Amino acid sequence: MKYYPLVFEPNLHSVVWGGDSLTKWKGLPAIDVPVGESWEVSTLPSSISIIANGEFQGCNLVSVITENAEDILGKHVAMKYENELPLLVKFIDARRDLSIQVHPNDELAHQLHKKRGKTEMWYIVDAKPGAFLYSGFSRSLASSDSDGEDVCREDALEAYRQKVADGTIIEYLAKHEVKAGDVFFLPAGRVHAICGGILLAEVQQSSDITYRIFDYNRLGIDGKPRELHTELAAQALDFHVYDDYRTHYNLQPNGVTNLIDSSCFTVNLADVNGSLRRSLKSLDSFVIAMSIHGDCRIKLQEGNEEILLHEGNSALIPASVADYDLISANKEGSSLILETYIGKK
Repeated sequence: MKYYPLVFEPNLHSVVWGGDSLTKWKGLPAIDVPVGESWEVSTLPSSISIIANGEFQGCNLVSVITENAEDILGKHVAMKYENELPLLVKFIDARRDLSIQVHPNDELAHQLHKKRGKTEMWYIVDAKPGAFLYSGFSRSLASSDSDGEDVCREDALEAYRQKVADGTIIEYLAKHEVKAGDVFFLPAGRVHAICGGILLAEVQQSSDITYRIFDYNRLGIDGKPRELHTELAAQALDFHVYDDYRTHYNLQPNGVTNLIDSSCFTVNLADVNGSLRRSLKSLDSFVIAMSIHGDCRIKLQEGNEEILLHEGNSALIPASVADYDLISANKEGSSLILETYIGKK
């Protein structure tokens, strides 16, 4: 079997808070409903990616992985995740504020839903002046002075329920003004919300579990109030207040900068000005490349197979051929590629 970088058919999702930036950015025809998400590489049953190139064109990604799990996922990934792709990557366009929400960790998600939890990260592609997001708590909800963690959590839970009910929960969230290039790591349990005027790339565990805490009392596309999950969220929330919620990094020119290195995924940012070699077969993992800025060619070392990855699109490089060159096709400077894979932690 000859493997190659896989690209996918458009997989757009209409939501009440979406806009029209994704269709414009990706060069797709405009549609008359707000689009909030582009599921770039997905094996979730509700929205499976369809391969758009090569021998597997027209096939759904789940069937191709099922038949070629070790070659595509990597042997250690296939074994660890039972032949399933463990990640979902998206582009998100928030014209309006998303709900305040939280995701469960693996243990809670398995206990309640028999699914994986949802740790994720955001890379800000573009943001309007003054745009912001929420990540984490800015101050404690608990009023107790007790040193007992369980007592403090019970105090925080009581305060949390009251502040959700009266709509003041937002006053306790850490608010971050953002610009292009900002990065946030969101471990399961961290309260968060993307707000209006932000276009971002999201890497997450392959999970569709979201607990909606507060949604500004607005109606969904169907004209009905959207469901809240106050008590489920209470089980998942991490109420600790942290000093800093941003991921700080220094971009390496014409090189690769590590952004996130977690047990769930590794994420790097490749600045490609000319050609950049990526010899990643030793990882024994698939690699997902998301073009953040500028078109880029992906040229395999074995067989010289090559694809053009357009800005705003993504490719999955099978583990068995993850030895390739990134070649900028951006005439106006560097191309930026967000790459993610499963490390051996």
